[in-house]
Amino acid sequence: MRIFKHGHACVRLESAEHRLVIDPGMFTAADALDGATVVLVTHEHPDHWTPEMLRATHAPVFTIEAVAARIREEAPDVSERVSVVAPGQVLDLGVRVELVGEKHAVIHPELPHFDNSGFFLTVEGTTVFHPGDALTIPPTAPDLLMLPVSAPWLKVSECIDYAREVGAPRSLAIHDAVYSEAGLGIVDGHLGRFLAPLEQEYVRLPAGAELT
Repeated sequence: MRIFKHGHACVRLESAEHRLVIDPGMFTAADALDGATVVLVTHEHPDHWTPEMLRATHAPVFTIEAVAARIREEAPDVSERVSVVAPGQVLDLGVRVELVGEKHAVIHPELPHFDNSGFFLTVEGTTVFHPGDALTIPPTAPDLLMLPVSAPWLKVSECIDYAREVGAPRSLAIHDAVYSEAGLGIVDGHLGRFLAPLEQEYVRLPAGAELT
């Protein structure tokens, strides 16, 4: 399996026959979708999907009803490719995909509490968890956690504690477009400091880079 980190929350997982793209949003270059066989979307915010990004591929889209409703409104030409899935559901998309979690992290109590479901994937024997915009604990520790590191709903202490509780041997930084490089450097330092003693590796990559 090959894993590529694209802009912000978007990752691309490639097996011998399948190329799954998760959360291609407004901070993602369209080439992340080249040759995609499946697109997964965790929730409705535009940093995780846009009509333009979904139009950049002919691949089927799997997502929750809240996102599907937005697609029907904003990109009806895409809606015929959309399959609605639900938390707890297990999909066979050439790879095993389980939906985990139901709600977005709270940004502020007075704002709407959006729906969000992460994806727990098994690709060529490797497990990967992408939580979307949430700190949901998956049913088992994945081999690789896609770890949100910067957001209006996230403190660095919460990020550290989440990575430690999930317990993945490796964490790859995602959701990293809303901090400056200096701010991300501070986050990197804290995560490395707290995770290394637990033998948990933390990695942050530039957009388009492959995890090795």
